[in-house]
Amino acid sequence: MGAGLDGIEVDVAAWVARYLDESRREIKANYAYNMSLNLESFLDILKYAPGTEEYAVLWAIEHIHQTYAGSYDTIVFDTPPTALALRFLAMPSLSILWMQALAKLRGQILAKRQTLLRVNPSATVLKGATDKKEDRVYGKLTSIQKRLHSLHDLFTRESYLTVVMNPDELSLAESLRIREELDRLGLRLRSVCLNKALPAAAIPDALSERFRDFPIFISDLRQGGIQGQEGLAQVDVSGLVRHLSQS
Repeated sequence: MGAGLDGIEVDVAAWVARYLDESRREIKANYAYNMSLNLESFLDILKYAPGTEEYAVLWAIEHIHQTYAGSYDTIVFDTPPTALALRFLAMPSLSILWMQALAKLRGQILAKRQTLLRVNPSATVLKGATDKKEDRVYGKLTSIQKRLHSLHDLFTRESYLTVVMNPDELSLAESLRIREELDRLGLRLRSVCLNKALPAAAIPDALSERFRDFPIFISDLRQGGIQGQEGLAQVDVSGLVRHLSQS
C-alpha cells in the first residue's frame, strides 16, 4: 500500500476451517482408541456452534500479532460489527474460566483413574493416561489456557481501543453500549473517533457530554469516500498520533 504501510484482510471462513481441522487432529490423536465416534458428524455440528467464529477470529489475531508485531510499530485491527467484536474481545477472559473448570474436571478424572487402577491394576477398561504430565487432554487444556492468557494480556495491557462512530444518535447510543461492555470486560476504551463529520463542524454536544473524559478525534466526511493511497494520505491523523505518543 505504501512505504511502511501494509494491509491484509482476514479470511474468517479460512480460519474457521483451520480451527476445525486442528480440532479434528486433536480429537483423532486423543481418542484414537475409540474411533466409533462419528467425527465428521461432530465437526459438522461444531462448524455452526456458537463461539466457533469468535475463536477463529481470536486465533487469527494471535497469528497476526505473533507474525508481524516485531516488524511494525503499530498493528491496527478494524474490527467486525459491534456484536461480533464484543464477543471475541470477551472470549479470552470467559474462556479462561471455562478452561480452568475443564482442567479441574480432567484432574478429577485422572485421580479417579489412579484410584481404580490401584484397586484393579489389570483393568482394561481404563485406557489412557493417569498422570497430568502424561495426559494429552490435560496438556492441551493447559496449552489453551496459556494462549488465552496471552490474548487477554494483549487486549487489556497492550492494546489501544478506540470506538469509531458516525454523527448520529443511533451511532452514539451504540458507542455508549460499547463503552459499557468494555468496562464490564475490564478493557479500557482510550478515545473516540467521530467519522464522516461535516468539515469545520463542531463536536456534537451530546457526544462531548457523554464522552467528556475521552479525547475525541474528527475525520471529515469525504465525498466519494477514501480511495487509494492518495485519499488515505489526506486523512488527518496528527491529533491521534500525538495522543498515542503521549500515552
